Amino acid sequence: MSEALYALALLACPVGMGLMMWFMMRGSKAPPAQAAPTEAAELTKLRAEVDQLRAGQNDTAGGTSLPQSTGSTLR
Repeated sequence: MSEALYALALLACPVGMGLMMWFMMRGSKAPPAQAAPTEAAELTKLRAEVDQLRAGQNDTAGGTSLPQSTGSTLR
């Protein structure tokens, strides 16, 4: 009888861990229809922000002579 209890205690941890992983994977599946509109709206907002920053960068660079980076490091 005590050997059965040892075997049960030995298997309790891996079986419990497997069940927890299975439940976590099942719970994280959200319907894609809910996430798509917010992602599309955020993507549109970020693209507009990038365009605005690029326009501001071009305006600044056109008026003054700023050194252009060549990718090399100074020593």
